[in-house]
Amino acid sequence: MTDPLPDPFAGQPDWAPLPPRPIEVVPASGRVELRGRRVLVGQPGLGWRGDLRADDRVIQGSRTYVPVLPEHEWYRAEADQVEVFAPLVPVDRVWVETVGVRPELALPEADRLVSLDGPAHRAPAPVFEADSVAGRRVVHVVDAVEHRDLRAVTETYSSAEGDICVRVAPEVEWYRWAWRGQAPTTLEVPVHLLWVE
Repeated sequence: MTDPLPDPFAGQPDWAPLPPRPIEVVPASGRVELRGRRVLVGQPGLGWRGDLRADDRVIQGSRTYVPVLPEHEWYRAEADQVEVFAPLVPVDRVWVETVGVRPELALPEADRLVSLDGPAHRAPAPVFEADSVAGRRVVHVVDAVEHRDLRAVTETYSSAEGDICVRVAPEVEWYRWAWRGQAPTTLEVPVHLLWVE
């Protein structure tokens, strides 16, 4: 009776789901498709604005511009097939969110300073570490498959089975809820499978 109980997770470092790949931000002036992509707009040293979507580049004279819409307007235009106003932003002031590669090692916690030369994006964080999640972009990871373009509809709660969960909805339904008042279809997801983007 002096032998310790065996560790059920010993030798199984992959028992917990891997975090989703991080978002990397790249200049829109590069060779990257823009239509429907999430973008950030701003200037180095000044600041950045997100929750925007882009359309294809437009060339006027010798300058290249990117039509940029608030994300809710982009979803409304796509879902309802309506025309919406999209201001043209010079391409050198637009940065595109792309899905990066999973880093081999996590960055040390003390490394939280960013450069003002370009927009920064934090690594995905587990939902159970966030102070609030309702309305935030989340990634649902199931068997190493990442389900993106989701929004948390609730804060964390205890489900009928006793799991800690969050209800999520596809982003198009999240925004449709705002412009039509139509409640979204939601999915109950245990927090250990959910990451804040």
